[in-house]
Amino acid sequence: MANGAFHGERLRLARVALGLTLDQLGIKVSATRQYLNQLEQGTKSPTEDMSEALADALGVATRFFALPADHGIRSEQCHFRKQRSTPVSVVSQVLARGTLLNSFVSRLDRELDFPAVSFPDLPANTAPEIEDAAEAARQHWGLGTGPISNMMRVVENAGAVVGFFDGVSERVDALSIDCPRPMIIRSEAKPAACRQRFDLAHETGHLIMHRGVQTGDKLTEDQANRFASAFLLPRASFIHEFPHGRFLDWTTIFGLKLRWKVSAAAILRRAYDLKMVSADQYRTGYIHLSKTGQKRFERHDDEIPAEMPELLASAVRALEAAFPGGVERIANESGLKPAMLSHVSGLDLPSSVTDEKNVIPFHHYV
Repeated sequence: MANGAFHGERLRLARVALGLTLDQLGIKVSATRQYLNQLEQGTKSPTEDMSEALADALGVATRFFALPADHGIRSEQCHFRKQRSTPVSVVSQVLARGTLLNSFVSRLDRELDFPAVSFPDLPANTAPEIEDAAEAARQHWGLGTGPISNMMRVVENAGAVVGFFDGVSERVDALSIDCPRPMIIRSEAKPAACRQRFDLAHETGHLIMHRGVQTGDKLTEDQANRFASAFLLPRASFIHEFPHGRFLDWTTIFGLKLRWKVSAAAILRRAYDLKMVSADQYRTGYIHLSKTGQKRFERHDDEIPAEMPELLASAVRALEAAFPGGVERIANESGLKPAMLSHVSGLDLPSSVTDEKNVIPFHHYV
């Protein structure tokens, strides 16, 4: 490469982030799989023309390949909630996108006064410990014991960046990345807001309870689910509101769903965990939801509004308002062209933000 260093790891990072195989990339740049593999392994260097062709095909600047090769997001940093059938290639794609997004967010973080990261470190293993951790987290953030009106804002005000990775369909449920600026990544495969809220609470549980712990097995996933239930439906309030009786009162259960913005299935599970319904009642309720076609989409799902991420988009607007062209500058520093930036963040580069007359301190964005 005539115009500077070329790090093969960077080529692989961009390729995997787009979900391209070596053969697919080869078609785009008229190169063989073997040649591209040699570039990624560092045993060959590309010509200047090939470097430009690769950059165009991958949506990055040529300088992207010359940036220092870091270790990127490692699997041990991630709490990867996924279906068991998720292919390794999809896992690699999500980790690569997370690495590129983290690079952009880190640069943005240095420019703006982001909310301070305030996820408490509360290791927990047993059910009582998890209940206590959920209660302590609510107290830490001043949430009281009532319904959480917006779970997205809870995690973003705690300093996490929330994004969506399209293109991975239903094969990835959620992912949280434990780094200096935590990231929570959700797929767009679950349109029901109450399920999105539960996913956010689940990842919050990982970030709070499992710092430095390898997760992904049944035990840690069950622990995160228990935390999400306890966090969204605090024990003291739930015991008081859940209907007692020999038979399940679905009218009241769905009323609780609308009040707490938690699925009926999760409400039923919470009642079972707190020994408010028997194993037979729980099984009967689960069968009822399945037989009535509510396993994936429940009654009233369409009445609970979706919660969209605000922090990253607000950061982009704030930076652009203060320094027109600042976002594009940071993207360039990351070596990302607008298409790739949009791919890993869900954002579009703003052309200008001139209608914001009064720019307030960014950490007051909500």
